[in-house]
Formats: sequence, C-alpha cells, structure tokens
Amino acid sequence: MECYKIYAGGEFVETPKKLAVYNSFDGTVFAETYLADASILEKAIKAAEKALPVMKNMASYEKYSILMEIAAEMKRNEKHLAEVLAMEACKPMKYALGEIGRAIQTIIVAAEESKRLQGEYLSIDWTPAGKGKEGWVKYFPVGLVAGIAPFNFPINLAVHKIAPAIAAGCPIILKPASSTPLSTLEFARIVDKTSLPKGALSVLPMDRQAGNQLVTDERFKLLTFTGSPEVGWKMKNDAGKKKVVLELGGNAGVIVSKTADIDTAVAKCLMGGFAYSGQVCIHAQRIYVHADIFEEFSRKFAAAVKLLKQGDPMDAATDVSAMIDEANAIRVEEWVNEAIAAGAKILCGGKRKAAFYEPTVLTATHKNMKVCALEVFGPVVTLESYHEFKDAVEYINDSRYGLQAGVFTNALDEMNISFSQLEVGGVIINDVPTFRVDHMPYGGIKDSGLGREGVKYAIYDMMEAKILVKPA
Repeated sequence: MECYKIYAGGEFVETPKKLAVYNSFDGTVFAETYLADASILEKAIKAAEKALPVMKNMASYEKYSILMEIAAEMKRNEKHLAEVLAMEACKPMKYALGEIGRAIQTIIVAAEESKRLQGEYLSIDWTPAGKGKEGWVKYFPVGLVAGIAPFNFPINLAVHKIAPAIAAGCPIILKPASSTPLSTLEFARIVDKTSLPKGALSVLPMDRQAGNQLVTDERFKLLTFTGSPEVGWKMKNDAGKKKVVLELGGNAGVIVSKTADIDTAVAKCLMGGFAYSGQVCIHAQRIYVHADIFEEFSRKFAAAVKLLKQGDPMDAATDVSAMIDEANAIRVEEWVNEAIAAGAKILCGGKRKAAFYEPTVLTATHKNMKVCALEVFGPVVTLESYHEFKDAVEYINDSRYGLQAGVFTNALDEMNISFSQLEVGGVIINDVPTFRVDHMPYGGIKDSGLGREGVKYAIYDMMEAKILVKPA
C-alpha cells in the first residue's frame, strides 16, 4: 500500500496525522497520505509569498513551456493517472480516462491563454480634461490563490484552478477533497519536476483548522471553491476582503421538445443522468418531455437504463459503479423512499447495496420532493411531461439553482426562448446540461454559484486591471 507525501511549498513532506484513502467499491483502504495542520500550511504560505515576485515576472513563453511540459508528462502517464483516479473516486475507467484527457486539454488551453493575456489601449480624450492623454490597461497577478477542489472530478477541477493560476502568475495552495487526494498529489509529482518556482504550488489535504484558514487568511487574495452551496456561501461570508469564485452545483433540467429526435435525446440523457453515478454538478436530474412523446421517451429511456453495466470501476466495460461512500448512497436511498411515500413511481432501479445505488428513474414527482428540489448528486433522474414549451421553461426555472440546462429541439423559436428565458449560466441545445468543454465560461446563478470558471475566465479572476495614463 503506497503512502503519498503531501506537497508543501515545493517539498514532499510527512505529518503526524495519516489519512486513509478508500475504494468504495469494495471498502478497502488502498493508499494513505497525510493531513496538513496549521504549521504545514504556514510553511506553504511563506513559500508562496517568496514565489510571488518570481511568478509575477515570468515571461509568457516560460509559463507556456512549463504548462506544456506538464501536459506532455500527464499524457505519458495517462493510464496510471486514470487508474489512481478510478480507485480513489470509484470512477469507471472509461470516465477516469476521459477526465485525465480533459485535464490535459485544460492545461494546454491555459498554456495558450498565457500567451495572450488581456490588455488594451484606451482613448482618454473623450472629454476636454483628457485631451492630449492616452491610457494603457494592463492586468497584473492578484497574489496568492486558495483553491478547494471537490471529490467528483478530483484532477480536472483541481487543474481548473491550478493551470489558470500558473498562467496568471499567481502562486496557489490547493486543498483536495479528503476522499480523493491522490490524483492531485500525482499531479504535484509531475509539476515538481518542472522549472515552476518552488512554492508556486502546494497540494495539501488538510485538517479542519487549516482548511478554515484558507478561507479567512488575508494573505490569500482570491478563494476559488467548488462544492456544495451550504459550504460555499458560508465561505463567502467568512472570506473577508478577498475575491471569491464559487461553483456550487444544482439540479439541472432537460427539456425534450416534440420536435426533438427521441433516440438522440434518450442516448444523451442516459449519459447525462448516470455518468459517474450522477455525482456531477450538471447531472441531468430533472427531465421534462412533451406529452405527445412522453410515453415513447419513457419506455425507451427506462429500457436503456436497465442495460447499463454495473460493477468494478477498474473494468473497462463498467458504466455505473459505487458512489463515493455508503453515507451518500444511504442519503440517496432515503430521498427516493421519501418520494415514493409521497406518491412518486419507480420506472426502474430503486435498490441499494452498501455504497452502490441502482440507476433509478422516477415519475409522478412534484417540485417539493428532495429528488426534485435539491441536488441529488446520485444516480436518480425524474421524468415528467409538459404540454406548452413555456411551462417547461417555468419548471426548469422553479428552482433555487441555475447552473446549466439542456434543450432538445429543432424549432428555432424554442431555442431562442430557451436562451433568453432559462435562468441558468449555460443553455445546451440538443445535448444534456452535463456537456462542458474546458475553455467555455462555466458557472451559474442563484444558489449555483458566483463567477465563472473556464480557463480564460478563471485567469482574469486571478488578475487585477491597472491603468497607465500618459501624454499622447
């Protein structure tokens, strides 16, 4: 059983407190690492402060070269990284390999963006006072960044914070989820071999006290967090004067219009609903299908769900494996049972064994059930009908969340209505809300978050504009 040292200020270190890492498919401990306390975090902060002036003055080509070197090394180790990810997150290998591929692409995008950091010429003489003057706007690194990554995409969502920070010239201290710390520690091993200044990156699983300090310490100038709304909004309240970016998930909705291709919609919703057991911020949780095609869609969708292969995440053929832990599987079971007691009907699934919960489709639900109103973050989809397109839009909007929505339609007016009226951060036409490529602006409104990720957008959150006004 391997024991991973944690990465503090450019050094791999041990601490007195070990952290066991479980494979939830069989419940075994397959690796260990360490928890950082306040003293280790202080070491990392001091090293980051020392690295800051070096990072600020790095040329674009230097940052580009480092990022491309990281991407190339990840590509060389792709299979090993995917195996570690599959074990710690209980993520089927097909999705683990996909996540590693996306993380590599995220780094390459950051490398490209590092060569075109924003700046602009600004005409000052719009008023008499500005006659004979001109302005130049340049963006400078904001300073130390605190990043907190979730368990569900432990490498790609960490890279979505680390790669933009390198491109922007900001040192970053990254706290991975305690259940999935190994992917980012493997990533740290790769980064450590490059010429990135020591201290520019630390990867620290942390105890509660040190984790709270990431939020409250004024030496951090930006906090970027991906996780639950309850935790994220509290962090914002506690963060003081620093900038805060929150990606907080939701209960994403799908509309299937009567103009849609039913087979395409079924296939896409199958992936959107059950990839990684629904433990995805943009999991297709609520599906609204036009009444004219509801029966056909329901029949085909339930039949497809029943064919999903369940099993060991290390098996290349597995579609659905165990959830991240048994506690979350029990929670999902309780929510489904509550819905059934309140009148919902099961089209398929509905059973739990340890940390595994069957892919489940419910209908006859209502908006106040937890499986509809809250983020289920599990392999559960609700399926309901609608008559008028405007009603489906209202159903999607009747939520505390607003991350992304998917709309299957071949009608131009429905596409335009969706874009203008759906209260979300992204509308995906003829695909599920689960669709994301890593350079697009990604984030939500309402309880789904604050700000946008996506490499370029993250970079500019990590920089501050400064204007120079001089004689023309």
